[in-house]
Amino acid sequence: MTEAENLVLEHLRHIRGAVDAMRDDMREVKSRLGILESQYANLSNRMDRLDMRVERIERRLELSEA
Repeated sequence: MTEAENLVLEHLRHIRGAVDAMRDDMREVKSRLGILESQYANLSNRMDRLDMRVERIERRLELSEA
């Protein structure tokens, strides 16, 4: 092989390593995003229940209009 071919192969190996590292990083990011989405959904459900409880309390104390 010529020196130019070796240089090209070296660059391609480096690029492959960089792509592999980015793939691993993207897997981690997707995993962490999934966790955040799950936590947001849980928090949203809790807020909805809290809102219903406050409305019920307001009705019982006759603080709301209907």
